Amino acid sequence: MAKPMLFSCTACGAAHSKWAGRCDACGAWNTIVEEAPLSAGPGARALTAKGRSIPLGTLATSDAPPPRTASALSEFDRTLGGGLVEGSAILVGGDPGIGKSTLLLQAAAAFARAGLSCLYLSGEEASAQIRMRAQRLGLSDAPVRLGTETNLRDILTTLDAERPDLAVIDSIQTLWSDTVESAPGSVSQVRASAHELVSFAKRRGTSVILVGHVTKEGQIAGPRVVEHMVDTVLYFEGERGHQFRILRAVKNRFGAADEIGVFEMTGAGLAEVHNPSALFLSERGQASPGSAVFAGIEGTRPVLTEIQALVTPSTLGTPRRTVVGLDSGRLSTILAVLEARCAVPFAGLDVFLNVAGGMKVTEPAADLAVAAALLSAREDVALPPECVVFGEISLSGALRPVGQTENRLKEARKLGFTTAIAPARSKIGGGEGMRLREMADLTAFVGDMFGAG
Repeated sequence: MAKPMLFSCTACGAAHSKWAGRCDACGAWNTIVEEAPLSAGPGARALTAKGRSIPLGTLATSDAPPPRTASALSEFDRTLGGGLVEGSAILVGGDPGIGKSTLLLQAAAAFARAGLSCLYLSGEEASAQIRMRAQRLGLSDAPVRLGTETNLRDILTTLDAERPDLAVIDSIQTLWSDTVESAPGSVSQVRASAHELVSFAKRRGTSVILVGHVTKEGQIAGPRVVEHMVDTVLYFEGERGHQFRILRAVKNRFGAADEIGVFEMTGAGLAEVHNPSALFLSERGQASPGSAVFAGIEGTRPVLTEIQALVTPSTLGTPRRTVVGLDSGRLSTILAVLEARCAVPFAGLDVFLNVAGGMKVTEPAADLAVAAALLSAREDVALPPECVVFGEISLSGALRPVGQTENRLKEARKLGFTTAIAPARSKIGGGEGMRLREMADLTAFVGDMFGAG
C-alpha cells in the first residue's frame, strides 16, 4: 500500500493533507511543500513488543551542577546563565544583517582563547569572507578552526572525528540531509538537521550553537519543535538606526529566561555594554514634556530606559497610534483607562510612543511610566528630571505593586535619581537616599502630578 503524501508550510510548519497555493494557518503564499513521511525503517519493532526496563531515580540528588566555561564576553555569558554548559544546544535568531555571525564569531574566538576546542562551520559564506571579517575584528590569531559545508552527513562525520568542545553552525536553514526528500530550509529538513545535531551534542558532550533565520514577524523560521529541542533560545534584537544590540534569552534550561546582554555595534565589531542604564540615558538632555524614565527589570538586571511620547492634534478621521519598542495593544489599554477612569480624553489626538535607544520593553511595570509620558506630552508639563516611574495599571485604574522594587531603586540611585513614583503597598527595601511617592490609583497620580483628575 502506498504511503500517503504529506504537505507542510515552510513559513509556519502547519500540516496539510494536500497541496494548496495559500496556507490556511498563516496566510502565506507558495510555502506549502511536499514532506517525506517518516518511516520506522527496516527491522523496526512494533510498539507492543516488549522493551527494556528504564532505570528510575528520585528527585533528591547530590549531583553537582553542570560545569560552565566562561569567556571574555561577559554579556554573552550572562545571557547563557553564567557561561557555556557542556553538551548544551543553543539556538540564536535575529533579523538579517543584525550581527548574528559577528557575535558568534567573537564568541567562538573568546571561548577558544579560554581553552575550548572550537569549530565554526558556515553554510552561507565562503571561508575567505569569514577570514576577512575575523581580520577586521582582530580575531585572526584566535585558535578557531573554520569550515564551509551544508551536507549534514559530512558535518556530523567531521564533528565525530574532531570532537570539538564547541561547534557553531551558521545556519540551520542551509543544511540538508540526504535522507529527507525536500529542499534545504524546508520544515522536514530543518527538523531533521536540528534533531541530529542536538542528539550529537547530548551524545558526545559537544556544545552546539545553531543560527536560525527569522520570519518577517520576527519568529525563528521553521517548525516550532526546533525551539523545544534545544536547551537555550536567544534572540539578537536591535534597530537598524541604533548602534545598540540586545541579546535576549527567551528560553534557558541552565539559567534565567528574559536575561539580556547589551552590545554596541562599532567599526571593530560588537563591544560589550556593562552599564546599559547609563548608555540608554546618555543622550537624555534637560527635562522636557513627554519624557519619563522607567526603572525596569530585564531578567536579573535592573535597566533604566527613557520612554518618550508625543501627542498632537490629528487631521485624520482616525487618529494615529504609532509605537516603537512597546506593545501597541498595551498602549491602547492605557489610553482607554486614562479616558474612562481619569476623564482624560485622547480622542482627536495623534499619539506617538517610543523607547529611546532601540530597547524593547515588555514588562507590565512600564504602564505607569507610559501613562506619565502621555500625560506629560498632552499637558505640556515636564516631569521632574530626577524622578523615575514604575507600576502596573489595572483596568479599574488601580496601581498594582511590582516585583524587585529594591533593585530598581538601587539602580536609580546609582545613576543620580532621587525620587521614585511607585504604587502604594510596594515592598520597599534598600531605598535609602530615595524619596518615594506612593500612589494608590491612577486618578491620584494624575491629580498629584498634573493637577487634574
